[in-house]
Amino acid sequence: MDKIEIGLWVTSGMLVMVVLGMRVAFAAGLAGLIGLVWLRWDQFGYDPERLWKAIEISVKIAGQVPHSKVSSQALSLIPTFILIGYLAYYAGLTRALFEAAKRWIAWVPGGLAVSTVFATAGFAAVSGASVATAAVFARIAIPEMLKVGYDKRFAAGVVAAGGTLASLIPPSAILVIYAIIVEQDVGRLLLAGFIPGVFSAIIYALLIIGLALTVPNFGPPVTGFTWRQRFASLPPALPIVAVVVIIICFVYNPFGGDAWGTPTEGGAIGAFIVFCMALFQGMRMSELKDALKETAKLTIMIFSIIWGVLIYVRFLGFADLPTAFADWITSLEYSPMLILVCILLAYAVLGMFMDAIGMLLLTLPVVYPAVMALNGGETVAAADSAFGMSGTMCAIWFGILVVKMAEFCLITPPIGLNCFVVAGVRPELSVQDVFRGVTPFFIADAVTIALLVAFPAIVLWLPSLA
Repeated sequence: MDKIEIGLWVTSGMLVMVVLGMRVAFAAGLAGLIGLVWLRWDQFGYDPERLWKAIEISVKIAGQVPHSKVSSQALSLIPTFILIGYLAYYAGLTRALFEAAKRWIAWVPGGLAVSTVFATAGFAAVSGASVATAAVFARIAIPEMLKVGYDKRFAAGVVAAGGTLASLIPPSAILVIYAIIVEQDVGRLLLAGFIPGVFSAIIYALLIIGLALTVPNFGPPVTGFTWRQRFASLPPALPIVAVVVIIICFVYNPFGGDAWGTPTEGGAIGAFIVFCMALFQGMRMSELKDALKETAKLTIMIFSIIWGVLIYVRFLGFADLPTAFADWITSLEYSPMLILVCILLAYAVLGMFMDAIGMLLLTLPVVYPAVMALNGGETVAAADSAFGMSGTMCAIWFGILVVKMAEFCLITPPIGLNCFVVAGVRPELSVQDVFRGVTPFFIADAVTIALLVAFPAIVLWLPSLA
């Protein structure tokens, strides 16, 4: 049997396992191991006496993959970014941020919901995990919105959708994973996510204001705050700004010259600063244990998916499936932009059945080479490219697009993880309530993605300065 056919059969089997409910990490790892055995046994001519030898060789290959890849220094960013978020919650920074946003923004139509969006965006700037952001603000923002008369489903939808902003706004765990898989610069990708993340928050806010102006009794503005009260709310929220500035400066020196340090060092220093703030705010030992346990649980979940998927990726390399897919994509008689849009639509469908990290890890080894080939290759100059950008910039642009699609998948049924988190935190809400509440944000995300595709400068301006 041809190795491409083996690759297609194994991939189909893996997708069946995922659809039937097997965890992505186990489905990918098992499929990768079976595929490696199959390929090796095929080379041995399906000799029954050499089956054990094929298994032995494949197990050795699979066993080397997790350590060789996960020992990468870049992956150490992930636990530090997640830890920052949980420590910030116990330091009281999240409530201070929400209070500041409420006093400054809540006077607009739908103001409390708009305040929640910008508060989640601010918290996303110190937390690399969408799930953590959604869980934290489900405790803080939903009761406030219910007090002033918001529909409980929409209030839950605002928090679930706002939590997705952590996928784009640096520090972002998903952007780090993308950078490692496609072997691109982590710092530039983190920079590239900043403006699209803020842009997404603005689109969400405009959607909420539009609904407040057109839907009767949607959610009243919250007024009555004096200028003194507004300015008094800023100092408790300023530490978040300080942490963001430190991380950005380590990624990109704003004064020119070499960066002050690596993103890993910036994340570690940011975590230490937030830890000191939490101690100053009176964090108890039990709360520190909770923060460390939640960080460990989320980190282990992410790393487990990476381990399993990397075994599958190694099999794909031996099966030569990425090259075959790239050749097929470039042979299609359609415009490169139309093919790119179809790929993004396929991500939207796939995200209904898979979690965001697993989806990206499984698809990028095949899809990324195809997109780069569409543009003209890894080393193509902007003048000779299909999308009007160099190979390096195309990698960054496509990364932001697929991460934005991953954001979209965090709120789409039936697997939208943020919706399950919000429903789990708020016992008065069912998962169906949260899915109904996020429905308007599908439109906002579609508009955002369309604008990022149409105007790549939104993504590329900041990293082009680095």
